[in-house]
Parts: sequence; structure tokens; C-alpha cells
Amino acid sequence: MLKATAAAAALGLLNTAIPAARAQDGVPGLTFGPAQPFSFELLKETARRMVDEPYVGPAKPAPEVVEQIDYDAWGKIKFDLDKALYADGPGRFPVSFFHLGKFFAKAVEMHVVEDGAARQIIYDPALFDMPADSPAHRLANGAGFAGLRIQEAKDGALDWRKNDWVAFLGAAYFRSIGALHQYGLSARAVALDVALPDKAEEFPDFTKFYIDNSAPENGLTVYALLEGPSIVGATKFVMTRGVGVIMDIEQALFLRADITRFGIAPLTSMYWFSETRKAMAIDWRPEIHDSDGLAMWTGEGERLWRALNNPLRTMASAFSDTNPRGFGLLQRDRVSDHYLDGVYYDRRPSLWVEPKGQWGKGTLQLIEIPTDDEIHDNIVAMWVPDKPIKAGDSLDLAYRLHWQADEPTPTDLARCVATRMGNGGQPGQPRPKGVRKFMVEFQGAPLAELPYGVLPEAVLWSSRGTFSYVFTEAVPDDVPGHWRAQFDLTVSGSEPVELRLFLRNGDKTLSESWVYQYHPF
Repeated sequence: MLKATAAAAALGLLNTAIPAARAQDGVPGLTFGPAQPFSFELLKETARRMVDEPYVGPAKPAPEVVEQIDYDAWGKIKFDLDKALYADGPGRFPVSFFHLGKFFAKAVEMHVVEDGAARQIIYDPALFDMPADSPAHRLANGAGFAGLRIQEAKDGALDWRKNDWVAFLGAAYFRSIGALHQYGLSARAVALDVALPDKAEEFPDFTKFYIDNSAPENGLTVYALLEGPSIVGATKFVMTRGVGVIMDIEQALFLRADITRFGIAPLTSMYWFSETRKAMAIDWRPEIHDSDGLAMWTGEGERLWRALNNPLRTMASAFSDTNPRGFGLLQRDRVSDHYLDGVYYDRRPSLWVEPKGQWGKGTLQLIEIPTDDEIHDNIVAMWVPDKPIKAGDSLDLAYRLHWQADEPTPTDLARCVATRMGNGGQPGQPRPKGVRKFMVEFQGAPLAELPYGVLPEAVLWSSRGTFSYVFTEAVPDDVPGHWRAQFDLTVSGSEPVELRLFLRNGDKTLSESWVYQYHPF
């Protein structure tokens, strides 16, 4: 061990000495540092103390080596699952680790928690299977890990060696699978100054993880220390594996600097194109997206659906609310023929945020960034409080994340299932310039229960422009309760137009409210 420490210091792999370490009984292949007292309260106190200290940031071990572990080389490095934490118990869910690489170059400390004490898990290249010529062989003991993943239960229906259900990797990002066993969008601990014209976004890091298998019975608890130039925080994740995944999150955040746009419970996804709008021959597939809309449940109980855009320039939309009941980026389109590829966009999870306690006044903000490929996340949804967040402030937050196929408490109203656009006017007639036709589809029990011959009314609003050729009809597919509202919008200029639509019968509301930002073209 002393030789490994000396070698690491000589190569610049470590910024501190490795504590005396030993192998843990019942954990073959893993080496641990000495025990230190640990609790969530102690972690919060550490964060509270660090906010007054200069920001140092996570270590970047041996950059000349890690830089050579590019995407292809990194993908060939596999953790040896025989050496996974909890591979031989206790508990049901083994934990494996990600290796450092060019795109994940910051070292993250891993610790295991047991009986009120934490021991650091020491990095060793022998924990990974890698090609003989991999640059990773040149990293010494103690270099650190890039992240962690939680494998499926050893006694579960899926092979735990081939399947995992939670992953923490990169900055303060994390993700989980839903009920359809597929990864998709991500969440993160906090979003700082997203998409501001005069200020760069800050990406704080999880720098230390503490893994505790003592509770819940069907899951794990993970604690994380968050560090950035403007913020320090402690986060507790109580994660339960059932039909999908539930995460109960507690955060204590401490601010070093003023934040202009402070995003709470931020969700990050990808939307390239869908049935709404697609450039000719941009791709052979009909649709490509991890999420197709933002669902909102306001404090007053209104249900909203905002279909997503891939705009020509970065756009920020804000929906004012007080004490929201929930919001989420959802994947509602579950028809595999709408995607026609092998990466299972039809199975991507929906992610719903359920606030705990009173979040007060603020705005649910949606950031949409242009993208020309499916490899780029370009959608952010987050809660932004009205009260400015300043240096010296502290926040205590709690919320629940639902990684599922759908939102956990869907509305009884008909829901929007598609947004389509085309040239305005009537078939067989000259198509007028500057007129766009919209077809917005809804489906649900209130529409299926309409008496024969009764047409729902389309209630429309726009920030500018005029409507024409407005009507509703049942979609001719023999699906009960599947209706569409059609309208033409005439508008001049290129500035975005805000639209709103819902269906009603007399004074009875039949559907959630469809909201959309139309960019004339």
C-alpha cells in the first residue's frame, strides 16, 4: 500500500495521501480506508462549514493519462462485478463503479456506510476489466472513480450483472430507469444560471458519495456532497425499486454567490423532432425524443400540457404558480412504430417531481435549446423561486421523484396525445401565405362519454394572430375518446406566438389545457 501511495504522489494522481486501508470482510477485491463517524447531519454540517472556505473543486488525477481514455477506450473498461459492493451481501442491490475518462475526468470519492461510520472505497485498477493496451493501466491506486451505478436485485427477475436501475455520473447528474426498464432523461441536484445571455451556466459536482444499504428494504440510501464555486450542499437520496423507481430527496444548500436563475429539481432531456414538425429528410425515423412534453399540475389544480419544441434559438418559457402540486417531463408516445429504431424511445421513462412542503411563489421554467442530433440534451425544466437567491442564503428542500412510464397521479380529464402542424387553408383551395394549420389530439374518458352527435367545443387563446376554420372531430381510428381540434392561425412576423387550447361541453371542462409556443416559419 505504501508503494502504491508513493507511486500515486509521483505521478500527480492524488492531492492527499491515502489513509491506511484494508480489505473488508465479505467484499472480495475491495479495499477500504479507516472508519470515520458519519450521518446526514454531519454531512450537512460539513457543507455549512465549507461555504465559508475557498472553493477548491474535485481532483483531476493524472490528466495526461485520463485524456487518453477517450469515448471508445472508456467504453471498453468494465467494472468486475464479482468485486461489486454488496455482491455477496448484505442487501439485495450490488453497487458498481464507473472509471475515470476523458469526458469524466473529475475524481469522486466513494464511501460505504455501516453502523454510523463511513469507510472510503479505494480505487484500484484491478477492480476493472480492461484491454491490455488501455491507458487506464497507468493509473495508480487511489486515483478515484467517476461515478456509481446500482445493479438490479440479486434475487430479482432480471440478471443483476447485466442490468442496473440508478446511475450517478458526471457533475451532479443522475438518472434512473422507469417501469419499462429503459434509461432516458436525467435529473440533477440543482441548476445554476441556465441559458442566461450574459452569464455562463455553472455545473457543480457531487464530489463524495456515501452508500448505505440499511434502508429502505427494497432499495438503497445514498448521500452526496455537492460542491461548486457558488454553492455547497448535502443531498440524501432514499431510493426504492418497485414498478419504476421512487426517489425521496432531501437537500441542504448553502450559497457562496448570488444566482440569477436558481433551478430547483431540474430535469434534463432530449427533444429533436416528433410528429409536430420535422425538416425534410433530416432523419429516416419518424420521431426522436426522450420526452415529448412538459406536464404541469398547478397549485390551484389546473392541468397543463406543453408540447416541446426544437427552436431555432434558445428559448425560455416561464409559468407562474404558487405551491405547485407537481411537474414532469413525460414521454407520452409509447407506440414503437412511431420511432422505428432499436434504442427504444418508446420505453423512455417519464420523470415527475412531487414537491414536499410549501414551495411558495415562483415559476416553472422550460428551457429549449436548438439541437441537430439526438446525442445532445437540449431541454431543461425546473422550479425557480420568486425570491432572489443570494450569497449567504441557505435552503432546505424536499421532494419526491417518480421515474415511471407516466405521471403518478394522472388527471381524469382527456389528455393531449399529439400536436401536428401543416399548411393552413382548405384542401383543394389555394393555400394562403402566413397561415398555419394545427391539429391537436386529445384522448380520455370525458370524450368517450360524450353523447352521440355532441361535438366538444375548442376554446382557443393566442398572444397574437387570428383563428379561423375551427372545429373538432373524432379521430377516425375507432379508438374511444380520441378526438382532435383543428384550427388555422394567421399571424405576421417571426416572433413566437403563445397558444392555449382546451375542450369543453357547455360549462364542463373535458380536457387538460394544451399550451404551445409556435415559431412562425
